[in-house]
Amino acid sequence: MKKKIIIIVSVLSVLLLFFLFQRFNNATTSGTEIFAEVKKGVFRVEITTAGELDAKNAVEIMGPNGLRRAQIWQVKIDDIVDEGTVVEKGGYIARLDQSEIGDKIQKEETDLQQTLSQYTQTKLDTALTLRKARDELINLKYSIEENEIILNQSQFEPPAEIKKAEINVEKAKRTYQQALENYRLQKEKAIAEVDEAAAKMMDDQNQRDFLQKLAEEFTVFAPEQGMVIYKRNWNGQKQGVGATIEPWDPVVAKLPDLSKMISRTYINEVDINTVKLEQKVEIGLDAFPEKKLTGKVIEVANVGEQKPNSDAKVFQLLILVNESDTTLRPGMTTSNNIISGELQDVLFVPVEALHSQGDSISFVYKKDGLSTVKQEVFLGKSNADEVVILKGLKEKDVVYLSDPDGMDEKQIERLEGDTNQLSEQK
Repeated sequence: MKKKIIIIVSVLSVLLLFFLFQRFNNATTSGTEIFAEVKKGVFRVEITTAGELDAKNAVEIMGPNGLRRAQIWQVKIDDIVDEGTVVEKGGYIARLDQSEIGDKIQKEETDLQQTLSQYTQTKLDTALTLRKARDELINLKYSIEENEIILNQSQFEPPAEIKKAEINVEKAKRTYQQALENYRLQKEKAIAEVDEAAAKMMDDQNQRDFLQKLAEEFTVFAPEQGMVIYKRNWNGQKQGVGATIEPWDPVVAKLPDLSKMISRTYINEVDINTVKLEQKVEIGLDAFPEKKLTGKVIEVANVGEQKPNSDAKVFQLLILVNESDTTLRPGMTTSNNIISGELQDVLFVPVEALHSQGDSISFVYKKDGLSTVKQEVFLGKSNADEVVILKGLKEKDVVYLSDPDGMDEKQIERLEGDTNQLSEQK
């Protein structure tokens, strides 16, 4: 009998321990569940994007201005001062690779020597040719005089001899006139040849002088006083040592005006219709979390662009920072909350409470007394943290922010009506 009582007590103890374990386990599980109440009030429609500070205005530090004329299509930066260096007007900024222009200068020097030699040779050749032609004219004059003397002395000769002498005088005069005309043409030709050789020589000399002057611009100096900020290329990379500049964009670096700053950011194409000029923006800085700045949208891109390594299209926004702060520097990361509107007396819940089935049904897990309901909701506008509920919940309803157990197979409590009927509220 005593043994039977001990067995019964042991079994009851085990059952009690199991019951307590289950209660403790359920309590622990329930303790991990997170809830939120449905709120009603003013809802701010915001778009949150990350951006980067830049100066609204900046003086561009230009490289050589005649690269295209010199047919130099890329120039490497051999040396450049550290980004953030404060320089005086006329101070050293950078040195560009001169190897290609050096080769071109050497080639032009060789070409200039050849054309100078050709010019000298042309002058000598034309001088000798014209001298020979002038000597021939003198000899032809003498021939005319000789034939005129013979004609004068033939007055007492037979008519045939006189006629012959007259013909010889006319032939001598005609030959002289032809030689005189040839000399004029030879002189014009000689002048043209000398001018052509001189022009070629001057072209080579001017090109040599241009290249030498251009080579001096390969050492870049500051046009104004300021802080040097590296230029960024098309993919956002800073152009420091080893980067290249091109003739159509010979900017080496910039000297930003730090008194007026902008945040350059990009938004997804699905949000572009909600962003307008002059909308207010709340700006935070990753470098100074305690600083809270304000701004406004001053430019919205009309054309989208492809986001790197993604199929998404984005549009660039420029946000003017209202405050002037000496600690702001180009390149600092910003968080931008663009306030596109406010809704009065609306219901909203945290976005963590939302779930979806397919593409069209949104629902929440709502507490209903001691049970849980899988409730469909119609959604309105949203921001980074919360979303407006147009239908399906009421103020102070309690919704789960975590997934409750055992709800996967439960049916969704559907709403009557169509989301299109609520489009105006959106």
